[in-house]
This record gives sequence, structure tokens and C-alpha cells, in this order.
Amino acid sequence: MQSRKFAAANEIRPQGWLKRQLMLQANGLCGHLDKIWPDVRDSAWIGGGKEGWERVPYWLDGFIPLAWLLDDEDLKARAGRYIDAILSFQRPDGWLCPCKDGERARYDTWALQLISKVLVVYYECSGDARVPDALYRCMRNYYTLLKSGEIRLFDWGKYRWFETFIALNFLYARYREDWIADLARLLRVQGFDYETACRRWARPKRKWRYDTHVVNLAMMLKEEAVTAPLLGGYARGKAGRLWEQLDRYNGTPVGTFTGDECLAGLSPTQGTELCAVAELLYSYALLYAATGDPKWAELLELAGFNALPAALSDDMWAHQYVQMSNQIACQKLKGRPIFMTNSGESHLFGLEPNFGCCTANFSQAFPKLALSAFLKDGGDILNTVPLPAVYEADGIRIALETEYPFKNELHYRVVSDRDFVLKLRVPHDAQYRIRANEPREIHIQWDAAPKIIERPRGLFSVRYGALVFCVPIAYETRRLEYTKNGVERKFPYCDYEYRPKSEWQYALASDAFAVVQREVGDIPFSSAHPPLAIKAQVDRIRWGRDRRHKSVCAKFPHSTKPLGTPQQIELVPYGCAKLRVTQFPKSRRWGKQR
Repeated sequence: MQSRKFAAANEIRPQGWLKRQLMLQANGLCGHLDKIWPDVRDSAWIGGGKEGWERVPYWLDGFIPLAWLLDDEDLKARAGRYIDAILSFQRPDGWLCPCKDGERARYDTWALQLISKVLVVYYECSGDARVPDALYRCMRNYYTLLKSGEIRLFDWGKYRWFETFIALNFLYARYREDWIADLARLLRVQGFDYETACRRWARPKRKWRYDTHVVNLAMMLKEEAVTAPLLGGYARGKAGRLWEQLDRYNGTPVGTFTGDECLAGLSPTQGTELCAVAELLYSYALLYAATGDPKWAELLELAGFNALPAALSDDMWAHQYVQMSNQIACQKLKGRPIFMTNSGESHLFGLEPNFGCCTANFSQAFPKLALSAFLKDGGDILNTVPLPAVYEADGIRIALETEYPFKNELHYRVVSDRDFVLKLRVPHDAQYRIRANEPREIHIQWDAAPKIIERPRGLFSVRYGALVFCVPIAYETRRLEYTKNGVERKFPYCDYEYRPKSEWQYALASDAFAVVQREVGDIPFSSAHPPLAIKAQVDRIRWGRDRRHKSVCAKFPHSTKPLGTPQQIELVPYGCAKLRVTQFPKSRRWGKQR
């Protein structure tokens, strides 16, 4: 395992389409939760009477780096007020979470694990001198309570025990005290070992379990990467083995796993929880930092450029709880939903469809994707994901101008007062054209071609570089404004149904594709104006619908027989299409036109 560390939020300035995307987030739901959503606005973490567990920490985990990436003083001040309140309520013995002393044994310490990670993020952004001491006292108290048996890991904390290591590694690097390593071992002993559960992943059942919960599994992949500094053992390659098992039985074309909420198999009409997408991005980034294996960086791009924007409205005021790769409508499902354990409203776009965890947790995804752009590798710098951004620290300034993944062109400008090695990670199967100019300019272009990826049960997807393409379905929105359990949905933070208006029952008629480049607009992953398209020959077929839910397509087409003559349509990036068909068959005409 090599020692690498991603750049901090105060060392990166997003540019181009990335900055516009982060601005959408700041101006949308994430940037307003502390004003409109009771579980953040009135949370027990800041002395209020609402939720005092995971939602404020989840939100801060993304809101804090967003504030520093955008260098926005208002966002920074609002984040600071939450941290001030949280630290002011820390108990004399170090306990940090908002529960009474006598309730600690019944308080699921997943929230403690999560807020400890948030404090590390805040310190790396702000340099607040209070944080290391507060975190030291918090973790020392956690150690004392766990070692004495006054509390134990259970429920979420038991299945997410490794999340604590973000804070433990931070502390051990500063204090080198034996109790930190002892706490690490205690957590491993009381925490769950996912290798004992992987057989259950092969045959998902309609039963809620912690060990098949897709968010737990998304977090789990980084276990060895984060625990290795204190526990060792990274060479076992656990993450790769478990990822292959998950992908084989539950994989999607966009680098995620189905899970609504628990693993749901290979059907393209099962959902993937947005929390899992956010956590997969973080796990993939940390796995790449730990191993240098390009597989993890490629998966980071695949999920980040496809699954993430697909689950968010263009203005980022609404999100889905679960997304489907073949999603022909987002309308309330009556009766027993198609999802394994979620409600029939989980795929609607809104404030908090199904549960509010994703409302808070999606906030981390785009900021942490931005932070994964540059990786410090000793004295050298590695550009992990080619995103438009400026890195500036330690006498080095690297400016990357690019519209990747929409265009395959990178332009670097480097200014430095010392020699260092700039390492560039680019797609492994591309044919490059590299031009280096003085002073310190590097220009890279490469060619790519759309390719067909085989999926289970005779289905296929189309991929061009890091982007997956799909049949877009035009839609009209139905606004839903109401109050439920004291939480108001009111425009722009209301709920929406997306109702289809265009044809979607197609099969590929040939592999003759033509790429169409367009301008990347103010909304990078725009539904109305996608920055990229692929012209494809398709046949209309009789696909069919789910027998219980007419707003859901059948899992697999009823027939691939062409209905009429071939036609040309435009496929668009998965992240631009809120309604779409991503996994489709080849028609019976396939090959006859060659």
C-alpha cells in the first residue's frame, strides 16, 4: 500500500463545467437545507428538537467542502456556525453526540463515527485549531466506553465501524498514542465482517438486512484502504474480490449496484439508492489512492459522471431516493411496489422521497468528486480524474482546462518554484496525441469510439469513454406540494412526478454510431440540451410493461422483432436523461444490414 493523499478543498479551485455544477448545488437543495428542512434547520446537534443522529453530519460532510471549493464566505460562515454549536455541546468527558448521558448505551454510535469524519473534513478546510483536541477527547471517550463495556457497537455502527478510521488515522498521525491503535482493534472485533455475508449477495431476497444493505456495502469497499494504516492487511485484496461478487449478481452499466434499499439483482427496473452512489464515489477514490489500481479511478468516473447526475434534477433542487437504469416514468406506484424494500414513491424527484438520508448525504458527492482530481504522491502530484480545476499548494500551480468527459482533450499549464513529477492518468485504451510546449504546457487529445457493452439476459448498453448512453424519454412534470409529518414541500423544494411523452420501445438495429459534439452549457448534465449525443440506428419493438405497474417497463422485452423500418435517434448521456432506457436488446435485424 502506498501513501497518497488527496488535495484539500482550500487547495483546489474548480473551473469550467465543474464550477457551474458546484454552483448549482450551492444554489439548490444542499445550499438551503439549513434554512428549509427541519432535520437540519432545527436539529438537536445545534440545540433544536429535531433529528440528532446522522442527517446534520451527512449534510456537513458535503456542505463544508462545497463552501471551501467555491471559496464562498456565506457558506463558510454557515458551516462554521454548525461546527461551533456541535463543539459547544461536547460533554466534559468528551462525548459529542446529542443524547442524554443515561441514553448512551441505546444511542447508535454510527452518528459518532460520522461526525468524527466531518470534523476531519472541517479541519482540513478551515485549519480550526479547536478540532484536533475536540476529536482527541471524543475518540478517547469512545475508547473508554467501548473498552469498559458501557456501550457496544450495534445496528448501523456495527456495520459501518471502519468509517471511524478517517478520524483515527488523523489522530494517530498527530499523537502516536497506543490507545488509538487499541480502539482500532476494538472496532474491528465488534464490527461486522462482510466476507461472511457475500454468499447472500448472489440471490437477493425481498428482505431487509444490514449485510445486504447497498449503502453499507458501498461504504464497506474502502474498509481495508482506511484501516490498513492501523490494522495492516491490505495485501489481501478484499475490496476487489467483494466488488466482483457484487457486480456479478447486482451490477449496473454505470459502476453501481442495485439496492432499493437492499441488493436487488440484475434487473434494469430495480433501483440504486442515491446514498450508495455518493458512498461508492468516496470508496472508489480512497481505493485508488491506496492501491494506484486504475480500475478504481475508472469506476469513480463511471459512477460520478453517470449515476450521480442522473438522480438529481437539473437545478439540483430535487433528487431521487432510487434510480433505475430502465426508468420510463417516475410516478407513484400503487399496491406492492417493484422495489425490494422501498416505498412506491422512492423514484420520485423531491425533497425526501422514501427517507431523508439521501436528502442530506447526496451533498458530499460532487464536492468529493472534485477533491479527487489531484492526489499528492510524496512530493509529486497525480491528476487522478481530469476535471477542470486549478491546484495550488506548496509552490506548485497546475491549471487544467478541459470539458472532459464530454470532450477528449486536456490542456495543462504548470507553474512551480521547484521540480516535481506531474503524473497524468488517462483512459487506458485510448490513442493519444501529446504536445508539450514551453513554459510548462501540456496538451493531450485522444480518439475514442462508441462501443457496445454486453449486459445480462441478452441486453446491451452503449458507452463512449466514461459516459454511458441511453434512449432519452421526453417528459412532463407534475408538481406535488403538501405537508407530511410536519415537513413542508413547497416550490422549489417540492416533489415531482415525471410522466413520459415520447417513445422508448427500441432495439439496436446496427453498430453504426456517429458522435455529435455540442456546447457544454450552464447546466452541464442538462436534460434539455445534452452536451453530447450519439446517432444510432434502432428498430421499434414490442417491449411491454410490468403486469402490475403500467409506468414500469417489463424487465426484459417481450419481442425483438422490428415493427416497421429502422430509424435514427439520438442517444444521450445517462446523467442527462431523467427518464431513459439504458439496457436494450439487439433487434432481429441486427447484422443483416452489414
